[in-house]
Amino acid sequence: MPRPVCITYDSTCDLTPALLERFQIRTVPLTIQTGERIFPDDGHYTSEDLYADFHRDGTLPKTSAVSPEQFKEFFGAILAEGFDIVHIDISADLSGTCQNALIAAAELETGRIHVVDSRQLSTGGGLLALQGAKLRDEGMAAGDIADELRRLAPHSDTSFVLDTLEYMWKGGRCSGVAALGANVLKLKPCLEMREGKLVVCKKYRGSMDKVYRQYIAERLAGKAVVADHAFITHSGEVPEETLSQLTALVRELAPFEEVFVTQAGCTVSSHCGPGTLGVLFLRQPEQ
Repeated sequence: MPRPVCITYDSTCDLTPALLERFQIRTVPLTIQTGERIFPDDGHYTSEDLYADFHRDGTLPKTSAVSPEQFKEFFGAILAEGFDIVHIDISADLSGTCQNALIAAAELETGRIHVVDSRQLSTGGGLLALQGAKLRDEGMAAGDIADELRRLAPHSDTSFVLDTLEYMWKGGRCSGVAALGANVLKLKPCLEMREGKLVVCKKYRGSMDKVYRQYIAERLAGKAVVADHAFITHSGEVPEETLSQLTALVRELAPFEEVFVTQAGCTVSSHCGPGTLGVLFLRQPEQ
């Protein structure tokens, strides 16, 4: 009889505590450093705290990968409970976290830890965790779940539209000239995950209310989706009324059974700044 399976992820999956509880997913936190303060990325330091610090002194926090030793402690406790583990991580092109998970799994030498590189960011990877939980509940073995998630990973449609390039400029991810030009021209860049990396795919112009709606309509147009779940994930400072209207728009445009609204943690917020919003979902794999 196969052992029970535990689905785990690092803290960048941006799943709410309620979703983690409902789907029985465990997370291990990255580390945040802001100034002299160092603490785990466990939700206690929020996007609002990050923006307040940025406005006060112009500094952005840095995130550090989960270390192999932290992973060994995290995995070891779960193995001791009798579980096999399917562990999913933020794209290895964006963080050393996945590589450290692989190191820890190899050093534990159990053959019971299956590490999956999501090739995604935020709830784009969280969608894989929800699929993993579904397969676990259907009785699939850990190794088979990991194989299926690797097959699904390229079909996670992960993108965000940004209200400002200031945070990317401050973080060294675009030039000051580009940021200034986008501001003057009122351009709103759209970033998407492509082969594990975050790239600019389009630029919008206009008010954010108009941009959000155009962006969502274009992301969903003509796509066969996996109907279980979709996410609207934002970085804060998006009005509740706007989020409600956009949720209704997503439901109107695609047959999702559930649309979850979540707020991104520090990884997305420190890169993209306030007002960032994405619609994230799984596309049907080609048959």
